[in-house]
Formats: sequence, C-alpha cells, structure tokens
Amino acid sequence: MAHPKSRISKQRKRKRRTHYKATHAQIATCATTGEKHQYHRSYFDDEGNLYYRGKVLIGVED
Repeated sequence: MAHPKSRISKQRKRKRRTHYKATHAQIATCATTGEKHQYHRSYFDDEGNLYYRGKVLIGVED
C-alpha cells in the first residue's frame, strides 16, 4: 500500500480539490466617451482626461 512521503495540509488539499476558477474581467463601454474600460475603474480617453462613471475627474489643460 502506498504511503505519502509527507503530510498534506487541509488547506493544500482543499485548494487542489476546488473547482473555483478566475473569470475574465467584465468590460463596459462609456456612454459619454465610447471608451472601453473595466467596471468600477477610472480610465483615460484619447485626449488624456481621466473619467470615472462618465464624469471627468482630472481634465487636461490645453
């Protein structure tokens, strides 16, 4: 009968047996700028303005 060389911890065993996998990030399209970005993240447009939820957080000086 086979014997393990060393003890496997409960955490290590459960990590191996789990079927939970990471999913792809969800992509949203801004209605204001049309830029694609991740949900709940700020993003820059082509002009360099920083947007979050369709509002300008930091504008670029011309």
